[in-house]
Amino acid sequence: MESELLRIFDEQGKEIGTAPRSIVHMEGHWHETFHCWFTERIAGEDFIYFQIRSSVKKDYPNLLDITAAGHLLANEDTVDGLREVKEELGIDIGMDELFFVGTIKASLVSSNFIDKEMCHVYVYNKHVPFEKYSLQKEEVSGIIRTSLDLFEKLWFGEVMELEAEGFTLNPDGQKQPMVMKVVKDQFVPHEDEYINSVIKAIREI
Repeated sequence: MESELLRIFDEQGKEIGTAPRSIVHMEGHWHETFHCWFTERIAGEDFIYFQIRSSVKKDYPNLLDITAAGHLLANEDTVDGLREVKEELGIDIGMDELFFVGTIKASLVSSNFIDKEMCHVYVYNKHVPFEKYSLQKEEVSGIIRTSLDLFEKLWFGEVMELEAEGFTLNPDGQKQPMVMKVVKDQFVPHEDEYINSVIKAIREI
């Protein structure tokens, strides 16, 4: 996976070549990713879905993240990002079912890597029952849902925790329903501007 070739870009978004994923993250090149947020509106209230990253993930194990996301390889277009939804969640969707939020530049620097992403961000606003998910357990260990309003308040410090419901996979790969309390530190870090853009888009659908 670290040897996969990605397109790389300069600060202005101009394509400047390709590089292996490991080099992209080591040297901090801008590269393309696909983000798909699952949401739904229930009785006039917006809800947002998060995946629970597998405990065996190299980066951010066990943390809550975008419903489905991944890198676009050098030979791929945005539509190819749909494979992430199918692989991680077991859900088949088409581009015509998605709402395009925009391409958002986001960067995250940690002790292990420099992640500079040109994120092609989409929202899927349809009901998907928890029983329909078929998770890739090496990548995803569960799915939770919570109120969009509460998530916004948690992210921006108005509340200290929220309640979410969903399921996790037990060691045998079976789904176990659960309700959990969540604090901000349980989410993969994202820039506030990115989160604001996603929340605004969900409300405008």
